[in-house]
Amino acid sequence: MAGADGFAAFDPLLDAAGDATPWSRDGEYAPDYALLARLLAVPTQAQHTSRSGRFARAIDAWVAHELRRAGFGGDEVWPRARRPRVLPRDVAELLARLPRALAADVARRLEELPSVAPTDARVLGRAYEKQVDVCISRWDRGPELLISTKAQTSSFGKNLPNRFEEAYGDAGNLRGRYPLAAVGFLFVQRDTVLSREPDAFERAVDMIRTLRDRGAGDGYTATGLVLAGWDDAAPAATMRVAEDAVPEDVRAPQFFARMIAQVLRAAPVTAHVAVRERRDGRRLPLGDGRP
Repeated sequence: MAGADGFAAFDPLLDAAGDATPWSRDGEYAPDYALLARLLAVPTQAQHTSRSGRFARAIDAWVAHELRRAGFGGDEVWPRARRPRVLPRDVAELLARLPRALAADVARRLEELPSVAPTDARVLGRAYEKQVDVCISRWDRGPELLISTKAQTSSFGKNLPNRFEEAYGDAGNLRGRYPLAAVGFLFVQRDTVLSREPDAFERAVDMIRTLRDRGAGDGYTATGLVLAGWDDAAPAATMRVAEDAVPEDVRAPQFFARMIAQVLRAAPVTAHVAVRERRDGRRLPLGDGRP
């Protein structure tokens, strides 16, 4: 294998977190905020909150992990929990059926074939190609879930209009080509926005609501906002997620629930059986429950 990639530092945390169902008995979605805090602490402790892209990678790793917790297969959610991070599920199944030595050799060679195992997931939208941060896609179904994540740790009011403009354009671009796919936007802000620029926080909440599809088919299936905070003197020890400060209708639970609901709604009941079983809390008589 080649050297460590942008997700490698998060792998031990993801492995230790496990994949317990996020659904409660009453059908509510409960994100693992504690895991998100641990993931964000890695780049923050290393002072990589903006320029290196590792802060954003931590968010992507968390979102992908949440989808695996929901029951989606480890090889159909990108970024994957292991390298290569983007790999067609069918190729992953082939590797699983090859003799161990041959599979290891092929896996090494895959990283030299960006057309098969690219570093990032890129899809063609209606007007332009778009890199998506978290994706579920198969050759036989096409993109089923496309999520863009954005982070903002400073200059809140100054940069917010650009975030809004980019996000709105991306929604129309992706929905225009994939009207049945779940297309989402998750925004993570540092909680200092509450004390330093409270007006920017209110505008961010409004932006999250405005970006949603209102029936015309050009907005996002779901949008969400997460506030993360930490003490600069000790980021790893103080990292937290301020869920209660975010209005309930834009919190992460509704974001994941709506995205998952759209994927299941657009697919036959024989698809994503494991996801349906976890969400509904019951076994379904639909074969072996493969994704």
